[in-house]
Amino acid sequence: MKILLLEDEVMLSDAINEYLLSLGHRVVSFVDGCDALEKLKIDTFDLLILDINVPGIDGLDLLEQLHTLKIRPPAIYISALADIEGISRAYDLGCYDYLKKPFHLKELSLRIDKVMQVCAVPQNHLRLSKSYSYDVSTSTLECENTAHALSKRQLQIIDLLARNRGRVVDFDQFRTYIWDEEYVDNATIRAEVSRLKKSLKEDFIQNIRALGYMIDIPRSR
Repeated sequence: MKILLLEDEVMLSDAINEYLLSLGHRVVSFVDGCDALEKLKIDTFDLLILDINVPGIDGLDLLEQLHTLKIRPPAIYISALADIEGISRAYDLGCYDYLKKPFHLKELSLRIDKVMQVCAVPQNHLRLSKSYSYDVSTSTLECENTAHALSKRQLQIIDLLARNRGRVVDFDQFRTYIWDEEYVDNATIRAEVSRLKKSLKEDFIQNIRALGYMIDIPRSR
């Protein structure tokens, strides 16, 4: 998933970012609510993780403004706030869960899984490697949050492999999906994949001998 994290405690933000990255998520982090709001006006996210007491717009006002703009991704609040009125307001604004600091990172991942199940959150942003992710909704390959330019055929290859992470894509599937069942030999497919791999900064496309190719699902640490 593509997650926006609003947290002004740098060490905690870094820890959450690294942990969620290890689980295959993509995280875009902010310490200021105003900056987070501007990003949300121009980009889409599958989930928001929001601290309440942050510089600029606080986490509660941020969600309220998003609703005014009819932007309604599911949100989880993380905060040291113990005031029941503040917690009640968070739920009134439509947050799906509330996690009181301090918490174990594994607990956060369990809350994320719960939100995904309850909200049927679409996983449009697929982690492919440490630096690369693929946005299914916009057909964009991104490297460290920057679009990686590809030819039309190279993008089709990435799309096919990303949608089948963890599974081998055989040569017949390449022919059907990319060449519209036009017959091309395996050597031509290998050459196309080879050109794609040479354009990437990380080698995450695996050659499965005599079968095809795959992108593995990044493992949790």
